[in-house]
Amino acid sequence: MLIAASATLVGLAALAWSADRFVEGAAAVARYLGMAPLLVGMLIIGFGTSAPELVVSAFAAAGGAPEIAFGNALGSNIANIGLILGVTALLSPVLVHKGVLRKEMPVLLGVTALAAALMLDKELSRVDAVVLVVLLLALIAWSIRQSRSAPDDALAGDVEAEVVAHHLSRRAAWTWLVAGLFLLVISSRVLVWGAVGIAERLGWSDLIIGLTVVAIGTSAPELASSIAAARKGENDLALGNIIGSNLFNTLGVIGLAGLIAPAAVSPELITRDLPVVFGLTAALVVFAVWPLARGRVSRIEAGLLLLAFCGYMGALLVFA
Repeated sequence: MLIAASATLVGLAALAWSADRFVEGAAAVARYLGMAPLLVGMLIIGFGTSAPELVVSAFAAAGGAPEIAFGNALGSNIANIGLILGVTALLSPVLVHKGVLRKEMPVLLGVTALAAALMLDKELSRVDAVVLVVLLLALIAWSIRQSRSAPDDALAGDVEAEVVAHHLSRRAAWTWLVAGLFLLVISSRVLVWGAVGIAERLGWSDLIIGLTVVAIGTSAPELASSIAAARKGENDLALGNIIGSNLFNTLGVIGLAGLIAPAAVSPELITRDLPVVFGLTAALVVFAVWPLARGRVSRIEAGLLLLAFCGYMGALLVFA
């Protein structure tokens, strides 16, 4: 048990560090290869914030533990809204850009409903996985087109500024890209091995360990960066990051796991976890358009999100 717990903690720490290095290196390499700053920024938001979940879920699915993959993706989505946005908006109310409210939020709600519908037959088949991955690619293409047609978009401008701020030499960029990817893979394998060991010793299911330890662990870097940004009064990107991450988790992480190893979906995931994901996503949309919020997620709404997250985590651990 001690070895498994130590492996999990070491894997989580190494995963967070290597994901940051890999994303910075990839962004810098992409810029040296001539990619537009906006496109690089979108890749950072989309792939970068979900890189830990993606790699962990891929190894979990390949290793015969698909429910860790599913739990990681859904648990990360729950943590993104309930924990990360809840804590961030408690520190400082989060502004909701009109473009995000009109486009990205309805898309996230629809994608969440689609993923739930595909799992209602208690199976994620390879065809289901292909549908999710193809939709992800279509959304990336749509986002690029939308961003190019709206060069004055405030969110896009913030993203470009964030990307330009991280400058690496060409040699350092390639070094971090290769070393970060290598460490990302190794730390993910260590994390999955440790998490499975903990689940076996405690008698927890793979799904529970994916929804709790793995999901919160892979979301920890985003929580730390969001808190730091909120303290500086620079949390405008928080909501965009969360929406981008949740879209990528739902379509890319679950889709990749299904492509690697089609698997059965447990009844608990359908009746307990998917409704929580959809409910928090719907609550986020309601809070964003609620007249009293005036285009932001207020501290009261943040408190409700955080309470919902804590209640859900408590119920999981009590009834595990």
